[in-house]
Amino acid sequence: MDCRAVDNQNEDMFVEIKPPIPPFTKETASIKVRLAEDAWNTRDLQLVVLGYSKDTEWRNRAEFPVGREQIGQFLRRKWINELDYRLIKELWAYSDNRIAVRFAYEWHDDSGQWFRSYGNENWEFNGQGLMQKRYASINDLPISASERKFFWPLGRRPDDHPGLAELGL
Repeated sequence: MDCRAVDNQNEDMFVEIKPPIPPFTKETASIKVRLAEDAWNTRDLQLVVLGYSKDTEWRNRAEFPVGREQIGQFLRRKWINELDYRLIKELWAYSDNRIAVRFAYEWHDDSGQWFRSYGNENWEFNGQGLMQKRYASINDLPISASERKFFWPLGRRPDDHPGLAELGL
């Protein structure tokens, strides 16, 4: 279910599609959430950015990036500072072209201090399945290394690793 391009016989008609596309069902919304989690856990800038429309609008804490270029700059800064980043997302609610998620991620800074960041995101998608709006509210909690709960090799969370509810988060 990667982002794919469709060329309708003309370069000016180039359309990007990122399945699943709206309207969402519980199943397709859950798939969309897991695909977003998987992409972010790769920390592959190009892969993540392609999930967003070219004119995407974000609110992330006190930052308001617009468009893929600004999103890319934001993510570069984020992943330079948030080391050994591991993320879990969970579907909270969905409707026609919107999805609400809750999430938590663990990371440490360059001094070795661990954090668990908790939050909620509201997403809105265009008809091609690209996220056009993302509103995130996030809080950071300093934790000790012994309080960590996310233990898998960097990259995609294994299917058998507990989710947020199972971890009591």
